[in-house]
Amino acid sequence: MWSYEKRTQYPINIKQNDPKAAMIIISQYGGPDGEIGASMRYLSQKFSFKNPRVAGLLNDIGTEELAH
Repeated sequence: MWSYEKRTQYPINIKQNDPKAAMIIISQYGGPDGEIGASMRYLSQKFSFKNPRVAGLLNDIGTEELAH
């Protein structure tokens, strides 16, 4: 079971907004080279391998990419 606490790991003190930096950061999560894109590529490629060990490895890597 998961316990979710809405708090940051380290204290954050933002003094001013930086939209340009925010665009770069958000593209790493949802952009073509981001975490979601990488995990989807690993998870979809696992279906093309006949070797179950390789498919399992791609599944493990893809799910790990989703975790961070």
